[in-house]
Amino acid sequence: MAPRLFLPKGWRFPFDQPGEPDPLLLWPTLLLTVWGLVMVYSSSIAIADAGSEGNPWFYLVRQLLFAGVGLAAGWWVYRLPMGWWHDRAVWLFGTATLLLLLVLVPKVGKEVNNAQRWIALGPLNVQPSEIMKFAMALFAAHYTVHRFPFMGSFVRGFLPLATVVVGIGALLLLQPDFGALVVISVIAFGVLFLGGLNLRIFAALVVVATTALGVLVAISPYRMARFMAFLDPWADPLGKGYQLTHALIAFGRGEWFGVGLGASIEKLFYLPEAHTDFILAVIAEELGWVGVTGCAALFSVLIWRIFIVGRQLVRIERYFEGLAVSGIGIWLGVQTLINMGVNVGLLPTKGLTLPFMSYGGSALVMNLVAIAFVLRAEWEGRQACRTG
Repeated sequence: MAPRLFLPKGWRFPFDQPGEPDPLLLWPTLLLTVWGLVMVYSSSIAIADAGSEGNPWFYLVRQLLFAGVGLAAGWWVYRLPMGWWHDRAVWLFGTATLLLLLVLVPKVGKEVNNAQRWIALGPLNVQPSEIMKFAMALFAAHYTVHRFPFMGSFVRGFLPLATVVVGIGALLLLQPDFGALVVISVIAFGVLFLGGLNLRIFAALVVVATTALGVLVAISPYRMARFMAFLDPWADPLGKGYQLTHALIAFGRGEWFGVGLGASIEKLFYLPEAHTDFILAVIAEELGWVGVTGCAALFSVLIWRIFIVGRQLVRIERYFEGLAVSGIGIWLGVQTLINMGVNVGLLPTKGLTLPFMSYGGSALVMNLVAIAFVLRAEWEGRQACRTG
């Protein structure tokens, strides 16, 4: 039993010692994380060396620190029973919402590139939207389990969660963080659909959500500019289409086997955000089609396994765990597809990182925490099947 760490009664951490984790969840995660460290260093060395840091290792060292924190937090999460998370899902969601409010407070939230999405904690920055993705998966699962008899009702089943999502969406748009809004909304309504939401209500939701997203793009000049650049990036290759055209050039230069690890030209101040949103373009240039295919294969195995685990947990009537795991699968799957789609020009440019691989502390830590949660849920489900 761990010490109470000055927490109120009832908030003790009931740590235990679970058995071996599922290798189809563990190894793809570790491989993607290690590969990400290599690519973060390769894609950031020039900008770090030439920047105010003057240290080519700057981003790698920080990403290594984030990976260490994420693995330590993941081990902590892996030792916590699912019941602990079920009882505190609402509290976790409330905490994440409070952080989204705090990030908007002047002198508390940190602004970078006209976006106020971070809370500065000394040398580190915390991005509350990344915490909200995990919190929303758990909260939506908790909500769906407790509202299951009303899943056929618009007023009692769908509307309360929809109202919550709209409120969270408003906070995200104030930052602004349109990409996080899309991912978090898909997590919430995806879990609701898997939990038995009436099909007609869900179909109407898809229509309304698509229309709303279109309106948000149309009324925002910079979003509309990005959309138009996506349709024809070569029409303005030195302006709005600059980022996408250089990503496509990186893919073209890589061909089958790439130009070699560390030999990218595009990362040398041509491709913006090479170590974050467009790290896949650097992988394509340096490792070619083979590297991109290998990356996609690892993500496919991981996300496929997450959904299999979620379905198995629902089958043995561990509904909260199954829906929460499925929510995490939706989160990682949708974000991976969006990031890859943006990199190859299939989707408009959007500020979403590639899970486990892009530079970013909050994202990496929460990705590893989410996988640890899935590992724990899978292990408990396996034990239940053995003893049942």
